[in-house]
Amino acid sequence: MQIQPILKKYDILFIADEVICAFGRLGTMYGCDKYNIKPDLVSMAKALSSGYLPIGAVLVSPEITEVIYSQSNKLGTFSHGFTYSGHPVSCAVAIEALKIYKERNIVEQVKSISPRFQDGLKAFADSPIIGEIRGTGLILGTEFSDNKSPNDPFPPEWGVGAYFGAQCEKHGMLVRVSGDNIMMSPPFIISPEEVDELINIYGKALKATEERVKELKGQK
Repeated sequence: MQIQPILKKYDILFIADEVICAFGRLGTMYGCDKYNIKPDLVSMAKALSSGYLPIGAVLVSPEITEVIYSQSNKLGTFSHGFTYSGHPVSCAVAIEALKIYKERNIVEQVKSISPRFQDGLKAFADSPIIGEIRGTGLILGTEFSDNKSPNDPFPPEWGVGAYFGAQCEKHGMLVRVSGDNIMMSPPFIISPEEVDELINIYGKALKATEERVKELKGQK
């Protein structure tokens, strides 16, 4: 990653947000592993407990740890904490979740199923209302735009993204909608049959949305 040498040169810390990507989402244990990133700090949550209980954590590099230890020894204490630090129930669930990830080889499961997910959805990239479909592992985003250009968005009042989301819900699938951007991150344990169903619903919703956009353009 080209930014890392620059950060090192100017002694700037590299903080990686792994709240979504950690524990298998990209087909590696951490997103940093996939792209050979060596951060100084890593934030994580969500899949740490498989979402069953709220918990978050921060991984700290040896270099930063040494500074913390050194200063704490000078002061006689590490004067920092959170109200719910080390909550025993959340920690117990997190430990069990990590055991299950290992026992069931979840990372390999994601690595195995993700090409079916990515290839199946990216096959819709030629749609006239899609500017870009991008993703890796079990995370993918769709950006709707006119003339297949990110510089030519649809009028906000058309609600293209919201319409697509409603069509997905109509057929039994929930997606995250943010303006005319659609985010999808299915469960790590999704089966090939479920991926095929997901792709089928996406296609139906896309076709209905294309027709809706055509109708709106005709009203201009």
